[in-house]
Parts: sequence; C-alpha cells; structure tokens
Amino acid sequence: MVALLDVPAIADELAARFAARGHLLYLVGGSVRDAVLRGTGASTRDSGDLDFTTDARPEQILAIVRGWAEAVWDTGIAFGTVGLRRDGQILEVTTFRADTYDGTSRNPEVRFGDTVEGDLVRRDFTVNAMAVELTGSHRRFVDPHGGFAALAQGVLDTPDTPERSFSDDPLRMLRAARFVSQLGFTPAARVTDAMTAMADELTRITAERVQAEFTKLMLGGHPRRGLELLCDTGLARHVVPEVPAMQLETDEHMQHKDVYTHSLVVMEQAIERETDGPDLTLRLAALLHDIGKPATRRKEPDGRVSFHHHEVVGAKMTRKRLRALKYPKVLVDDVCQLVYLHLRFHGYGKGEWTDSAVRRYVADAGPLLERLHRLVRSDCTTRNRRRASALQRNYDGLEDRIAELRKQEELDAIRPDLDGNRIMELLGIPPGPAVGKAYRHMLALRMEQGPMDADQAEAALRDWAAENL
Repeated sequence: MVALLDVPAIADELAARFAARGHLLYLVGGSVRDAVLRGTGASTRDSGDLDFTTDARPEQILAIVRGWAEAVWDTGIAFGTVGLRRDGQILEVTTFRADTYDGTSRNPEVRFGDTVEGDLVRRDFTVNAMAVELTGSHRRFVDPHGGFAALAQGVLDTPDTPERSFSDDPLRMLRAARFVSQLGFTPAARVTDAMTAMADELTRITAERVQAEFTKLMLGGHPRRGLELLCDTGLARHVVPEVPAMQLETDEHMQHKDVYTHSLVVMEQAIERETDGPDLTLRLAALLHDIGKPATRRKEPDGRVSFHHHEVVGAKMTRKRLRALKYPKVLVDDVCQLVYLHLRFHGYGKGEWTDSAVRRYVADAGPLLERLHRLVRSDCTTRNRRRASALQRNYDGLEDRIAELRKQEELDAIRPDLDGNRIMELLGIPPGPAVGKAYRHMLALRMEQGPMDADQAEAALRDWAAENL
C-alpha cells in the first residue's frame, strides 16, 4: 500500500526534523485519501494542502519548524494546529486530538491525545481516517477503520457510529453530501439513516460554514447526487428548502416529471456546456431558475397548469436564499439576474423580435450573456425531439442576430447617443434627476431605433424636453 503513495519530498523533509527531535509525524486525512486515489489510478484529484498529525505538542511543533518554514501562523494553536508555508506549499501540523463535545455546539473541549489511532477515530469518515507514518525506519500505512476498503468500494462511512460523529459536529452531515458530489461515493445505509434522523441538528451550524460546504458540493463532479442526498435526508430543508419544495409541482408541459427533477437535469445540461471549469454562478442559476413555480402555480380552465411570472418571483426567492447563505453580493446579483431573464427567450418565437428587442436582451444580460445562452439552451428537457430541435434552432437564430448586430454596432456597450454632459449643455440644466430622466429616455430611444447621428439625437432630446421639462 505504501508503495502506491506518492508522498511529496517536502513531507519527508519535515518528518526528518520531527524524527531528529524524537517525535512522530504522520501524513493524514484528505492528503492520504487523495494520494491513495492517485496511486490506484482511481482519480487525479490533488487535495492541495498537506495535513499532518503528531505526538508533539503545539509549542514543540513551533520549535521544530522555526527556521525551516518560510512563514508560520498559530491562529489554530488553541486547537493544536500550527500552519506553515515552505517552498510555496501550505502545511498544517496538528497534535493528536482526543476531543469531547458538549452536544449543543460544534466547539469541542480540546484534549490532546497520545496515539494516532485515538486521533483517527475522531475523524469524520473512514476514507479520511488513514495515515502514513513518516518518521519510522520505513513508512507505515495506518488504517484501523477500513478506509482503504471503503475507498475501493466507493462507500462513505464513519469511524465511530454516525450518530456520535454527527452529534459531535453536525456539519459532517453536509460534508457527507459534499463528498458524494466531489468523489462520487455512496453513503453507507447507517450514515443516511443518521443524517435523516439528525437533519435538524444542522441548525447548530453557522450560515457561513453551511455555505462553504454547499459551494464545494455545487462545484463537485456529481452535484446532482449530492443534492439528491440532501433532499432525501431532509438536510436540504436547512440549506436550500426551495429545492425540495419543487418536488410537489408538475411542469407546464405536463410531462411525467416534476419541476425538481427538471431543475436537476437543467443543471446537469448546463454543466455540460461549461468551458472554463466549474461555474458556480451558472450552476446555482440552473438549479434555482424554477424555484418560483410552487408560489405561482395555477390551474387553467383547460386543465393545464401554469406558472405565470415565476421568473420574477423566483429571482426574489433566489436573492433571499443566497443572502441567507451569506454569498457575496456580486454572485447574488448575477444569479438573480439569470433567474429573472431565463424565460425572456421564449417570447422570441421563430424570430419575431425586432432589432430593438434583441438589443434589449443583450443589454439586460450584460456580461452575463454567455451564461444566459448556456442556461436557456439547458432549460430544454422535453422528450419531444422535434420540439427540442426547434427550440435549439430558434436560439441559434437569436445568437446569429446578436452576432450580426454586434458587427454593426457596439452591442455590448450600448449607450445613448448623447452623454450626461451633452444633455446638460443642450438643455441648460444642472446635474440632478432631470438629467437622469433625459438619459434614460435617450437610452430607450437608442434601443428602439439604433444609432442616430448628432443632429437626430439632439432634435429627439429637445422634442422630449419640450413635453417633459
């Protein structure tokens, strides 16, 4: 087993320093898990930072790395962790832990341990509870809880009972869903049972920590599987409750699938259209684009189901949810705008839009236009091949018209033909609300009519001012 592991040379350098001081040092956790996956050819995943555990106490760790590390930080020293950087590589060394938890918060009563086995049993999952001893006469693989077998079988289980593990730290339930997404694992039955029974314990975790794990889940290789686990166990009620709420709805095409399944498929199809790696903004927009449907569901006289203005309601719901999860404002704004615009194309028909409408589509999307293209194309899950082909052809036509207008005009930076300074000069007015009104009128005119020369623009401004100022 050890022969399969590609242990970085920097780890051996650090181990030599610990051995010289009479201490043990183990490579541990995700560093070992990913090294095993690479060694067996199951994955090329690299966890990046290196994690170690040791019998040395924090002050002894500091003494050992002093003069060798380029930088050291001790923000986690109360928990036995010393962080350092060497040759651009980030390493964390933590004293063996044998913590206890009070069951009401996720803050442990820190207690240092004496053995690596005692440290490993408190880890979240067996695939993260493996270690490699680096300071002995030869490397030794330590796997007391069957982590290697779990990796080989693609099973996610806990070293201790899942109830004990999740009680100690409820965030581990969300981490389980994250690992399902990132690694494609299947949780053991006892893990899903405990997650279902203990889902409400997630309320003990701060929104920031929940968001961090949810983001990693969304950016994983199998986000649909992670989301389905959240919904099946009830954890989604405390993360994105709007997603499982869509399970109750039938889509407007009356297909034999609910809006929930449709949204997951749209997300998968959007992921297939990514060109520069995982795109959190696009994935969130694809997942949430229809969350306004439950609130707007109406049964029409002909028996069909409609969801009028669900994009408007959905954008508001999306903003509320992403704010609650403490996402950055820029990301919130972008996702909400995509949700708001995702239906706009369906008014395009077979090309009936005027050039003005095409300009407005581009202007409203702004820098999100390429993402909007991907979202709209992905929002087609019909089994009717003829209809699906027609929708894609129509969107091809819209993109062709955008490209043609882009050749003719500066379509991505449409501005009125008169700027604010020229408006004030022509009308003889000072800065204020009137200038903004005039500017917006000229922008709307630009959208409707396309570019005007200076004489036309000035005449149009004066005509508007005569009636409005």
